[in-house]
Amino acid sequence: MFGKRRKRGRHSANRGTAQPEVEFDGVEPAEDGPFDEPQAPDDGLNRLDLGSIRLPVPEGAQLQVEMDPAGAVRAVHLLTTVGQLTVSAFAAPKSDRLWPEVCGEMIAQFKNDGFRILRENGDWGEEIAARNNEVHLRVVGVDGPRWMLRGIAAAPTEEQGLRATQALYALMRDTIVVRGEQAMPVRTPLPIELPEAIARHIQAQQPG
Repeated sequence: MFGKRRKRGRHSANRGTAQPEVEFDGVEPAEDGPFDEPQAPDDGLNRLDLGSIRLPVPEGAQLQVEMDPAGAVRAVHLLTTVGQLTVSAFAAPKSDRLWPEVCGEMIAQFKNDGFRILRENGDWGEEIAARNNEVHLRVVGVDGPRWMLRGIAAAPTEEQGLRATQALYALMRDTIVVRGEQAMPVRTPLPIELPEAIARHIQAQQPG
């Protein structure tokens, strides 16, 4: 089964040590997300379909699309009143966890960039809180069956950062990941496909 979370708060005595166990071989529906598509609940929640992920966009959030030079979608950001939220999915090993490795690499990179780092143990395992004089970041990772979901909350102040973190938790908890059956190298970003109306709007904004 995938999806159930060990009920342990971010301020547990085990903070920063134990990781929640993730099992991939059962069929019992998950109680809480993020959800693998076959186990996604029929909850009637309105989600933005981006192909590989389906996001429950918060009310009032604005969509910002980041494109790479070749014209493909690199990332989709949600701009909210408390900060920017970004959720991305990546191909992962079938029988191993990817987030612990990625988490360690991100911590090293943040330190190299001069961020102050706090490692915390959250509902899905280890999280990263990083800050400098300009931005407060929270990075959360969840290992699923053949995918890893990474969420980042960014805000200009500590108070907004705390609120943005709660918004990120809510966003990821109701996100659905559509991994597909195709083989992909580990760490490959799962492709993002924009809804036709949004794609047309972006194309109309392009110069020339």
